[in-house]
Order: sequence, then C-alpha cells, then structure tokens
Amino acid sequence: MTAGRAWGITPTGPLHGDIEVAGSKNVITKLLVAALLGDSPTWIGNAPRIGDVEITASILRAVGAGVAVEGDSIAVDPSEVQNSRVPVRYSGLNRIPILMLGPLLWKLGEAFVPLVGGDVIGSRPVDYHLEGLRQLGAEIFLTDEGVEAKASHLHGARIRLPFPSVGATETLLLAAATAQGRTVLENAAVEPEVVELALFLQRMGAGIELQPDRRFVIEGKSALSGARQRIGGDRIEAFSYLIAGLVTEGTVRVSGCSQDRLVTAISTLRRMGANIEIEDEAIRVTPSTLSPISVHTSPHPGFMTDWQPALAVLFTQVPGMSLIHETVFEDRLGYVDTLREMGAEVELYDQCLGGAACRFHEGMWLHSAVLRGRTALVGSEIVMPDIRAAFAYVLAAAAASSPSVLFGVEQLERGYDQVSAKFRSLGLQIDELS
Repeated sequence: MTAGRAWGITPTGPLHGDIEVAGSKNVITKLLVAALLGDSPTWIGNAPRIGDVEITASILRAVGAGVAVEGDSIAVDPSEVQNSRVPVRYSGLNRIPILMLGPLLWKLGEAFVPLVGGDVIGSRPVDYHLEGLRQLGAEIFLTDEGVEAKASHLHGARIRLPFPSVGATETLLLAAATAQGRTVLENAAVEPEVVELALFLQRMGAGIELQPDRRFVIEGKSALSGARQRIGGDRIEAFSYLIAGLVTEGTVRVSGCSQDRLVTAISTLRRMGANIEIEDEAIRVTPSTLSPISVHTSPHPGFMTDWQPALAVLFTQVPGMSLIHETVFEDRLGYVDTLREMGAEVELYDQCLGGAACRFHEGMWLHSAVLRGRTALVGSEIVMPDIRAAFAYVLAAAAASSPSVLFGVEQLERGYDQVSAKFRSLGLQIDELS
C-alpha cells in the first residue's frame, strides 16, 4: 500500500482533553464561491485550514479572482474575474466547480466547469443542479470534460427539487441571487450550512426568505456587495471528536460549535446512555455505559449522513446489536469492509431495516448495516478512501489493541483542520511515516 502520505497510529488508551472546533468545511467553500457575486471584496473569518479550502482558492484564482489567505482569515477580490472557464485540471478534486456556474453566468454570460468529484460515497448526480439552472434560463450542454452553460441573463422561476439536495440547493441559491425576478425553490435542503450560505447572500444584499416548508423565496438583485462574516463551527468535526472520547472511554470537551448545530447528535448519543454536559461555550462527554440503538440518516433536521461513519465505530464498542439505515447516499457504507478487517462484526443489507422504506428500497444498494458489539478491534494497514471514512478509521485505530498504519492522510486533511495536532493533544500517538 503506497496511497499517499501515511501515519502510524499506536493506541494509548482513553483520550482526554479539549478540542476547539474550526469553522465549517461545508460552509467556507460555498462562501468563497458566493464572494464572486460581490462588486467589492469579501472577508471570511474562522476559516478551517484544510485541503478543500486550498483547492477552492486555487479555482477562484484560475478564473481571475484575488484570494489572500492569512491564518484563519480569507479575503476574496472578484473585480478581475474575466475567465469563464474553470480549468479541467480541477476535475474530480471536489464538488465546488458546479457551484461556479451561476456566478460565472451572471458575470460573463457563459461558463465551463469540469466534471465534479469529491468522496466516493454514492453517485451524487448533478442532474438537479442542471435542471434547476435550465429553469432559470441557462442553456446547458454536457461534454466529455464537463458542463458548458450560456445565458444572456437568468430569470426567476418556480423550482421543486425531487430530493432536498444540499448541493443543488446551494447551486440554485447562488444563481437565483442575481437572477431577474423572483425564484421559489421548493423541497430545498435546510441544513445549517445551507442557511449560513443564505444568510451570507442576504448580508451581500440578496433578497432571501426561508419559509417553514423547505421553501426559499429569492428576489434577484442586479448587484450585490462584498461582505464580512465569521463562519460557525463545524458540526461534523465536533461530533467526530465527541465520539473519539466515547469510543476510547475517555473525556473530551469540544468548544467552538454551538449546541443548536448538534441537537440531533446530542439526543442520539443520549439515547445510547452517553453522559453529556452542555455548557454555554462547550460540550463534554465522559465515560458511561452505552446501549445499542437504531439510527436512520436523513436530511436536516434528521441524523446527518456525515456523522454515521464515526458512529459506526462507536457501535462496534457497544454491547448488543446496533443498526444504521443510510437514506442519503446509496454507497456510504463502503467503509465497512475495512472495519471488518479490524475485527468488527457487521452485516450489510439491501433492505430498509428498522423503519420506513427509503428511496433505495428494492434497489441493489447495501444501505443498512447491523453491527454487533462489543468486539475487540485490531490494528491494520488501511487506505483512507474519503474524508469521513478516514476519520472513522483513525477512531478505530485509536480503539484497537495494536498499532495501525493509515495511508492517504491527504483525504483526512482535506476536511479536518489540524487533525494530527488535535488528536495528539488528546494523547493519541501519531507518527508521520511518509
């Protein structure tokens, strides 16, 4: 195995300490794209220092924007954007290019973005994005390399998404913010990260309302201004480190992420019997006797799909039979094979177990997992396939009885701020091998 940089991880027993969560990965990249809509510079604070920020900053520079990164602050100057084509070298790195279509169409009347990438957790097609842009008046052409789009102007429309897709909602918010007239976006995603993007666009001058029934109403504006915003904490990072404490029977205190972003996560862990102390500025978990439960992922305010890989590792250490029913991404459970190699007892099913049928019902996808605990995990050589699975593998390695070698550390660092330093601060032994 030679897939990228590698860590050697030696289990050190219970993890203890304080973790300050960085700004949200799933917000910062979207706000960087939104900055292109301004007629003046934008400043964003509390930005995480992660690979996806570097990739997105490079994409913006490629179309002519000025991007300055200093610590956790990022400034974007869109005044020199003159290139309507995102270079094909950004194909497959992440899913940011598809979000560029609306801003580039508004500024230049045409756009090209390469094929999208990101984690291999399911098909995540861009059909919803493109159909919505067509309804806003864009001409869309698919090529072998990506998406070509043209529009003398975009206009408002009533759009109903077949599924509350986070990415499609973000694409259409960005496009509708400067479209002529009113756009009504129904069955939209309302995750905290999506709402934060909407609030940022409102801060730039966009007319946006969120109605109670998953409906955004956007009054397009002919001009938006740059804005200043300090982004909220990353709820996935916060949950992940809380699990690090529970899975090793340690005590971990997480700060920097508000309680309201973790309501479902906290209630889920408490259903298991976890001891959780909620403070004004932090959340702490302490060792406790846990019981198995059934969890179904779903769009917000349900249990977040990005939380479930870490939870699966915790389930391996809980006596009894636990269940995960994944309803958002059809191939999200691909990480399970590696957990089995480490000793986890997991069975996958194509049925919708433990609840109502989901959109993968009667398909061929293995999207339900039954996990039996408590099982002794052993160290292994592991290749990290995607961001969330990568963190889950670090958790499994920390809970194992022998050392592990994890390859592809870049995947982990693409989504988690200063992750090696934070784990070491909790007492985990991590050795850089390459």
